[in-house]
Amino acid sequence: MLRFGLFALLFAGLMVADIVWWLSAIFATVIAFVVSYIFLGRQRDELSDDLKARLARKGAAEDDAQSEDSAWDSPGDSNTKK
Repeated sequence: MLRFGLFALLFAGLMVADIVWWLSAIFATVIAFVVSYIFLGRQRDELSDDLKARLARKGAAEDDAQSEDSAWDSPGDSNTKK
């Protein structure tokens, strides 16, 4: 949200400065990217850590689901009637 807000603020400022809309959009995008890359590194690192934690939890759930599926499909306990 910070990056989008920064883009919107820059875009509005460039439009007020009477720059063509498509050129304002390009400049606002580039400037917002550079500023957010330099000054929002902490937020980027926090997001990365959060995504890693979520993927680790999801991987554990998939392992559990896989063991449940293999127990359900074991040859000794057939669930289909012949």
